[in-house]
Amino acid sequence: MELIEVDQAPLGCQILAIPYPGRGHINPLMNLCKLIAATSTPDLLLQISFIVTQEWFSILKSEPKPDNIQFRTIPNVIPSEKDRSKDLPGFMEAVFTKMEAPVDSILDGFPKPNVILADSFLPWAVSIGERRNIPVASFWTPSATVFSIHYHYQLLEDNGHYEANLTEQGEELVNYIPGITPIRVKDLPSVFYGKQRKLLPFLLEYVSQLANKAQYALFTTIEALESQVIEALQAELPVPILTVGLTIPCLDTEFKSNQPSPNYLSWLDDQPKDSVLYISQGSFMSVSKEQLDEIIAGVHSSGVRTFWVSRENASLLTDGIGKRGIVVPWCEQLKVLCHPSVGGFWSHCGWNSTKEGAFAGVPFLTFPIGADQVTNSKQIVEDWKIGWRINKDSENLVKRDEIAQLLQSFMDLDSYEGKEMRRRAMEIRNTCLEAIEGGTIQGNIDKFIRDISRGTRQ
Repeated sequence: MELIEVDQAPLGCQILAIPYPGRGHINPLMNLCKLIAATSTPDLLLQISFIVTQEWFSILKSEPKPDNIQFRTIPNVIPSEKDRSKDLPGFMEAVFTKMEAPVDSILDGFPKPNVILADSFLPWAVSIGERRNIPVASFWTPSATVFSIHYHYQLLEDNGHYEANLTEQGEELVNYIPGITPIRVKDLPSVFYGKQRKLLPFLLEYVSQLANKAQYALFTTIEALESQVIEALQAELPVPILTVGLTIPCLDTEFKSNQPSPNYLSWLDDQPKDSVLYISQGSFMSVSKEQLDEIIAGVHSSGVRTFWVSRENASLLTDGIGKRGIVVPWCEQLKVLCHPSVGGFWSHCGWNSTKEGAFAGVPFLTFPIGADQVTNSKQIVEDWKIGWRINKDSENLVKRDEIAQLLQSFMDLDSYEGKEMRRRAMEIRNTCLEAIEGGTIQGNIDKFIRDISRGTRQ
């Protein structure tokens, strides 16, 4: 009897992606969604709905994305992004209490998704998943190291390092957290001791939900960069851990701009190799006016070529640095960091910037202000050994003469210490490339997609 082949209908996979409403959270989740969307095939049709407030939709709607990622909006039930920094605890409280209901209502008229892919800073997403019997993948945007410190907060409490007094205990070593190299108390995330301690209950709740109630834990790192931490967490956590890579624009290969190169890239083209220090203090926290004045004077006195990014104080910076620098309100940071003329990165050490600098293979000057930045700075300087600290004590003003001398030494390409630091920075870059090009990261993403599309967890 002749067998008749029957074409099987393509398998559909719906993903509901919910970022925390902040640029440092939205970008990495969107970058991961683009990677996931790119794996869609005729046999497996992937569709991603990306949930944002109406305010964030107005900001994001013109940015390029694949057709199988669609925005869905909720009302502006939280304070405006413009006011977030004025009352961060109040903003977090609003996100914690006011976003769940409108997101939940979206699902009422929505095909049941295979998974809710939600930022870990939205613990109510797990509640939605439990009520509707939908698996939840918790997306942790800081480092795995920072997660582990929060997860083991009880160890800090047992050893007298929970809400520690930095004046008396700042130099004491925390050497008892599994997988984490010895770290000073003053290098723990500042929510454990600083002015942001009121945020700690939120963060501990986020960590608890990921560890105990999510079906997947996705970490925005490369396993080789935090291997001991990941290994220790895999042994402790009941939830499967997947490292999904750096989630930075280097992996966004399909949507390159066809626009002419901006003027700042032309300026970089005219500078000698490794001669420019790229300076960015991030998009959220900022230094004091007094400290900014010292930084500007120190940079000018150093004579080092600088590329500054600053939405504010542009005229002040331009007047202060003279003809050996350029100031822009915004740039494609990764493209700048990867430019041959850039030889160093002055960074606040947010995790996204840390990952971009590591991928670019540039050494760091670290100037953390708070939150997880101090811990990331420690990883850069002590664990990876690809940077120097500028503000060794975050409470004290760093003077202009100290800054000028440090910059001159840091940008001295002929010094043995500088050469070694740059060699190690390139080793870190190669580690990133091996994970990306060698297929480790894509393999983890493919496993995640296979898993959710089957509706089972392996």
